[in-house]
Amino acid sequence: MSVNPSEGSGSEGKWFGEDFEQIDRFGRSVPRFGEADAELVADLKQKSWKDEAAEQLQLQPESNQQRPAPVTMETASTAIDLLYWRDLKQTGILFGSLLLLLFSLTQFSVVSVIAYLALAALSATISFRIYKSVLQAIQKTDEGHPFKAYLDLEISLSQEQIQKYADNAQLYLNSTMKELRRLFLVQDLVDSLKFAVLMWLLTYVGALFNGLTLLIMAVISMFTMPVVYEKYQAQIDQYLGLVRTHVNSVVGKIQAKIPGAKSKAE
Repeated sequence: MSVNPSEGSGSEGKWFGEDFEQIDRFGRSVPRFGEADAELVADLKQKSWKDEAAEQLQLQPESNQQRPAPVTMETASTAIDLLYWRDLKQTGILFGSLLLLLFSLTQFSVVSVIAYLALAALSATISFRIYKSVLQAIQKTDEGHPFKAYLDLEISLSQEQIQKYADNAQLYLNSTMKELRRLFLVQDLVDSLKFAVLMWLLTYVGALFNGLTLLIMAVISMFTMPVVYEKYQAQIDQYLGLVRTHVNSVVGKIQAKIPGAKSKAE
């Protein structure tokens, strides 16, 4: 066995012996082929790279291999369908449940409402479980637990989802704190005056309605205004344009009387 070092210079491995076997980067012995078999050599190299990639993929955690697709657009589409009453049954159930809950809070405390709702749900599930058990005993069937399909559902949040929600909450909280600091410390005089006028108007709103009443009105508006706007969009846009023009005219007059705001607007 003789070694020809000149043949192995500049290659990935080294050539050994009269058979000119090459030791590749994975420690495997690969016979040297002629120039006519260059494609076969390339296939072997490609296969070795694929083997290495497959081994690395097997070493990765399962959560990284099967990462769920984002559901942001799907969630937004579902919310729009509910607000626009695309599915009357689902929207009616959600709208009625929210109104029932809010009107219950106007008559009872939060603790009482939660306790009554829990008792109602438990009464329904326990009664249905007993009914199915008696029915199975009479008919001598073995259907199992009536809520087995729901018990097997995965309802836990993954670490990635929790991290995403925490990041979004942190982003909104930081932006809100910066905006409040800007308004209260009068970084922009006009914006601070607008905020003061808004708070002054809210004092009258608070004198007429409490927070729960405003929440009920907000829920009713969420489920009615989108449908009304979709039906009368042209007329509403026309009146909103007139109101916006009038408001801008009033704000412009106010800014003209404030020296700091006037110079900034110019």
